[in-house]
Amino acid sequence: MTAAASPQLAELLDAGRLWRGGAQAHVRAQATGFAALDARLPGGGWPIGALSEIVHERVGVGEIALVAPMLARLTQAGRWVGFVSPPFTPYAPALAQAGIELSRVLVVDPPDRAQGAWAAEQLLRAGAGAVLAWSKATDLQTLRRLQLAAEAADNIALLYRSGSAAHGFSPTALRLRVWREAGSARVEILKCRGSHSAAPVPLAQ
Repeated sequence: MTAAASPQLAELLDAGRLWRGGAQAHVRAQATGFAALDARLPGGGWPIGALSEIVHERVGVGEIALVAPMLARLTQAGRWVGFVSPPFTPYAPALAQAGIELSRVLVVDPPDRAQGAWAAEQLLRAGAGAVLAWSKATDLQTLRRLQLAAEAADNIALLYRSGSAAHGFSPTALRLRVWREAGSARVEILKCRGSHSAAPVPLAQ
């Protein structure tokens, strides 16, 4: 490492865009609201300015509960959040009970996958605090566009995908798997930029 290169490398490390092996990366994050999970994530939560994935085999296993505390904080602070192509219309009473301000929630239900990806990208670029998008199959180019949109707007992009996507390549910073076991939701870190995966944790605040 030359003396001239040191300031640039230090800047990249400080910004969380470069990771030194053996050390936890510096990541700006929004807490998930689940202490055991936050303790295992660089920055202590959902990475800001990045695309993350939530992998689940079926609906109703805790995939919305996983993001509810973060959505509640954002909407209570006056930020917009978007649901794009959800498998079912979000149940408003349950969202409200979780502390989410319904007046700051947008639900977009486009007719096809391509328009859904476009809508998610536009919401990110328009400054929504967080955008949740569902997709059965997403090509690498679309994933990169969503990542760039989240990075440019400095917000949180969450992509819900089926279990078959659990080990495929993607440019996402974080990939979590959520499932239900013995009546309780559990979360496993499958991929985490700047850290290592860990044993599953219960989804309990």
